[in-house]
Amino acid sequence: MVTSRWWGNKRVDYVLYCPEDLHTFPMSALPHLFHASFWESSDVTSFILRQVLRYDSSLCEHIGDDLDLQSSLIGKSAREKWLKRATTIKVKNSYPNHRGNDVMVLEDKPQVITARFMYGPWDITSLSGEKVDVHVMDQLNGEWQYMGTDVTDKNGKLQFTIPASKSLPQGMHPVKVVVRGDHSSADFYLCVLPPKTETVVFSIDGSITASMSISGKDPKVRPGVVDVVRHWQEHGYLILYVTARPDVQHEKVVSWLAMHNFPHGMVVFMDGLSKEPLKLAYLKSLQSEAQLLFKAGYCSNKDIYVYKELGLTPQEIYIVGKSSEKHMAHAQVLSEGYAAHLSDLRAPGTTRQAVGNARLFIQKGIFTKTFKSEGKKSVKRVSSNPTRAGDFVNKHDRYLHTTISVAPEGHTIIQQGGTTSTRTRNDT
Repeated sequence: MVTSRWWGNKRVDYVLYCPEDLHTFPMSALPHLFHASFWESSDVTSFILRQVLRYDSSLCEHIGDDLDLQSSLIGKSAREKWLKRATTIKVKNSYPNHRGNDVMVLEDKPQVITARFMYGPWDITSLSGEKVDVHVMDQLNGEWQYMGTDVTDKNGKLQFTIPASKSLPQGMHPVKVVVRGDHSSADFYLCVLPPKTETVVFSIDGSITASMSISGKDPKVRPGVVDVVRHWQEHGYLILYVTARPDVQHEKVVSWLAMHNFPHGMVVFMDGLSKEPLKLAYLKSLQSEAQLLFKAGYCSNKDIYVYKELGLTPQEIYIVGKSSEKHMAHAQVLSEGYAAHLSDLRAPGTTRQAVGNARLFIQKGIFTKTFKSEGKKSVKRVSSNPTRAGDFVNKHDRYLHTTISVAPEGHTIIQQGGTTSTRTRNDT
């Protein structure tokens, strides 16, 4: 029964990251070194469990398509005609690209949800003057609760305030905004926080990615950064991802975070042309209105002054990559990378548990949003893998090719570099 669900004679290929210093070693010696030091067993185990339990991203996408955005939610209201006759022509044959920033608010403050509804590549068309339903998931029973309906403005934006009678308690609440005309939707979170929630902020393009892509294609991941984010999340801190990218890339960025198994956190895009002043203004507003306490910040050189204005000390600001001597006086330069930094954070007495009630409901886990298949690039990869899946073909001296398959006799065959080992399923 289990064998029929697994891969049979098919191959499952992984590209596992190997530091540059090891590429000078003989190929015959690499598998043993690699197995001892760089095998991320948790990622491989999770992949195998997905196969057994029939749970992976393709299943999530299938469910989302077949159920038409969850019949339990949408079935209560049938599609309606557009309020404007021209809308039918504007959105015809155009892919929806709706999005909204995650919202952080204190419990006794107005709970305002903001979203933007656009169609076509690079927002060719905005959905103006049309009805949108707002739903929030009940954390007790997992059911979607209808909050109300509003109409988008001329720029396709929606600003909806949850009625006081339906005000949400403390917690992370999934939000789904659904267009009445075609049932397209957007998902994000409303986080109702207690005062003084301790937070660690990561600048996506400055501290997480090792390359930049204006077109939104898959950038490389800095080795070890996923484990650093996990470290802070496991200690109860709220994770905040900020980026100066245009919010038209919202779906791609969140999908990229999910694809690389980044821990769940609040994701925020800046709206405007002058990004750095807007980033500072936004983070300061969170300090004053949501009373967030920033305990650490990861960024590039250009964002040091932003974190400094937030009250972070040089010991709490971390930058990775190239830097000059003047930056060393204002931030901690991670010249040896995130792996060495993680070892420092794990040292006794270095990182304390976050205090406050927020750590009781902060989501422990990774992003669960599905991502669209992009051919070979959609292959599952380890959390800290800094390259695309196809790069090892031309750089075989720096990356090791691992193959996992299941033989009919019930044994798992693992091939690493030039060695082959056989294990029973119990060993796996």
